[in-house]
Amino acid sequence: MLSTSAVMNVIIVVEKQIIFIVISFFFLEYVNAQEVPTDMKSITDRAAQTLLWTELFRGLGMTMSYLFREPATINYPFEKGPLSPRFRGEHAFALKRENCVANKNPTPNCVFQAITIEAETRADGSRRTTRYDIDMTKCIYCGFCQEACPVDAIVEGPNFEFSTETHEELLYNKEKLLNNGDKWEAEIAANIQADYLYR
Repeated sequence: MLSTSAVMNVIIVVEKQIIFIVISFFFLEYVNAQEVPTDMKSITDRAAQTLLWTELFRGLGMTMSYLFREPATINYPFEKGPLSPRFRGEHAFALKRENCVANKNPTPNCVFQAITIEAETRADGSRRTTRYDIDMTKCIYCGFCQEACPVDAIVEGPNFEFSTETHEELLYNKEKLLNNGDKWEAEIAANIQADYLYR
């Protein structure tokens, strides 16, 4: 025999379900404001679609049509899409020379203080960097360092495939930046040439 509290709980649950059904019915009335046609042709069309799975076969036909179309994707490691001349990738010293005058403009412009520059005066009176470090794990590739450099020494090159296994490999020093400049010299020069009107 059920206790009184169990019977009351069952009644409350049933009441809630009835209320939910009534509210859902009125809500659907407002959402589906158009009336469903009740003539014989409409009824048989809806029945045929349900029984014969016409939507299913139309969907399968659409899927099969894509088998014979040109694919929209590329085979990434072997094919690469075009990059804009303004693409901001791995940092490098540009044009195979150390032309940084160590004015330290990129350092305060770096949003996350990822750049450290130390300089000394040489015998001819010019300033050159003794230390130019970039912590690539802090860098957000905003390009402010590139814009702040008056001699276009530091650039962000076209390379975006420089994942590493350790954090230390992402701490770039001056030699690494010079090597990157040598490695990507042609692409960096072409990007600077393509973009010089807008700088």
